[in-house]
Order: sequence, then C-alpha cells, then structure tokens
Amino acid sequence: MSTVRVSIPEEYPVIAPVILSASRSTDIPARHAKWFMERLRAGWFGWMNPFNQKRYAVSVKNTRAIVFWTKHAAPLIPYLDEIEKRGFHFYFQYTLNDYEAEGLEPKIPALDRRIETFLSLSQKIGPSRVIWRFDPIILHEGQTARDILHKIWNLSKRLRGATEKLVVSFADVNVYRKVQRNLVAEAPSLYSAENIALAEPTDAQIEEIAEGLRKIRDYWHDHGWDFSVATCAEQIDLSRFGIERNSCVDGELLARLFPEDDALMSFLTKKKPRVPAGSLFSEFDEVVPIVSNRALKDKGQRKECGCVESKDIGMYNTCANFCAYCYANASRNVVKKNLQKIQASDGHSPFLIPMDPIPSD
Repeated sequence: MSTVRVSIPEEYPVIAPVILSASRSTDIPARHAKWFMERLRAGWFGWMNPFNQKRYAVSVKNTRAIVFWTKHAAPLIPYLDEIEKRGFHFYFQYTLNDYEAEGLEPKIPALDRRIETFLSLSQKIGPSRVIWRFDPIILHEGQTARDILHKIWNLSKRLRGATEKLVVSFADVNVYRKVQRNLVAEAPSLYSAENIALAEPTDAQIEEIAEGLRKIRDYWHDHGWDFSVATCAEQIDLSRFGIERNSCVDGELLARLFPEDDALMSFLTKKKPRVPAGSLFSEFDEVVPIVSNRALKDKGQRKECGCVESKDIGMYNTCANFCAYCYANASRNVVKKNLQKIQASDGHSPFLIPMDPIPSD
C-alpha cells in the first residue's frame, strides 16, 4: 500500500475501519467517483451521522477492502487499477434491473449500456467479484410475479458466466412512507395512494418468484453456468427453494477472494476456544481459524441484515439516479440542492455534501 501523509482536522473523531462500504446511501461509483478517488488519495473521508449530525473522519489507514454498490460502474472503472495498486481489495454489489418500460430508474443509462458495463467489469476483475442484484423486485397493476421472472430470465441469458451470485430483495413499501411518497410522485402513471400497496409482493408472489428463480438457476446449472441465489435482508425463509440469506458485505467471500492478506484475515478470523485440558475432546485441543458472517455481524444494520462490520462513507440525499422507489432520497428538490453544493466544491470537500465549518466556542 502506498504511504500517504494524512492530515485530519483535530475536531473530527477518527474511525478507522478494515472494510469500507461505498455506499448503501448513494451511488458513489456512478455519481461520485471523482470525489471518492480524491478522498482515497487523501487518506480519509468526511462523514456525518444522519441522526445526530455529528461529523467524523473515516481514515483508511487500516482499510483492506472496499465493497462498492452501484447501478453503473463505468465512471469508476478507470480508477480500479489505481485502487488495487494502493493496496485495497474490492468487489461490487451491482444492481442490474430492467424497469425501463416502467420508468422507475429514469436517470441511469439504457439497459444495453449497463449490461455492457457489467460484462466489461466482470471480464476485468472476475465474475466472483461482481454480484448481480435484481433489487428491489417491485410490482404494479400491469406487472406480475411472472413478468419479473421473465425479466430476470432475459437478463440471465445476457449475463451468462459473468457472475457467481444473484441477490434479490422485495420492495418494502407499506411500512415506509418515504418510499410510498416517492413512488407516487415519481411514477404517477403506475402508482397512486389507492393502489400503492400493490407495489409490495405478497408472500404468495414471493414464493412464486422463488420457485421461478430456482428453475432459472437449475436450468443454467444444467447448461454449464453455476450461480447461487440469495435474498437481502428479508424475513421470509426461502431455503426450501435453495435460496440463502445474503451477506452483502461478506466476510466469507472476502476470505475466499483474498486469503493472502494477513491483516484482512486477522480481522475476519475468529478463534474457536480451546477445549479444557483433560476433557473428553482434549485430543482436538487446537485453535482453528474460522470466518463467520454471523460472528462479525454489523450491529448497526437491521436484524435481518447479514453484513459483517464495515463503515459506510455515503450520505443520504446525494444520488442523482432518482429511482422512484428510493429510500435514500427525501425528494428531488433536496437532492438537487445538495448536488449544487457538490458541484460548487468540484469534489474537493472532505464530506460528500460540503459542510460549513464547525462553529468555534
């Protein structure tokens, strides 16, 4: 890893994670790649807690791996060689949906271009490091569970061999007023206050989709392409369909991909306790390294989330993808105001949204 002289202002408490998440709350590769690289070179990211507005410096002095989340990685791809040369491992959670006809993802590139980018990225870094997400699965009066399966099937034909895992989630609409409000505002031809509940799949529809996903996976297994299917942060158990629960920030995957990194493995490895001397199993008295997503669970995420501990460096209300189902944007107007601040700073602020100085006492 290249050495960088890091100068962090004293007023910011420092967080120094082993794993960075970039990012659950905004599309950094598609929208903020330049800012990300400037801060990576500087050795730290400014981050503000969205609940109490406290500001922190997220130092990369201990960082060994980065998990990128995106719908279009093209702006970040030219920087990947530099990121690796600086000693950081990474993989992508890459959302590739087909909601073009519905207009639910209005500001991302056309589907053909996104598929080309997915394939190019997979060819560059390998299919094990590009996780395909169809996320979220969202319905409306004219789109059934069968229609969703048809879309996933068509995408799978174009992505053959380019990934080793498909992750799905099901839209949570009924409990999130922000999502309801955004769907009605951004897709009024599909949703209204009266029919918004149809956007969230029922348990019966989820099981229909799960059965279809099993058939798609089994078909490709018979034709020489193996990939697993998993759900993201879902309560429903679909294990009878061979669908596992995902860990998007995945310690087990990182251990498989980068076992030669001692610092990363030290973080990911837990030790089984020694069996007390003289016990029945004392002949097996040894320390055995294990990697367990459950043992390393990120306590800052919701109960159903299987992610291991990481630090997310994104900020809400900064994603110009303007997806209609977005939970991370309050409204277009709020995002546009923040993007104006970002543009004015030309990406030179430590914080994704430039901050006024902290008032002195």
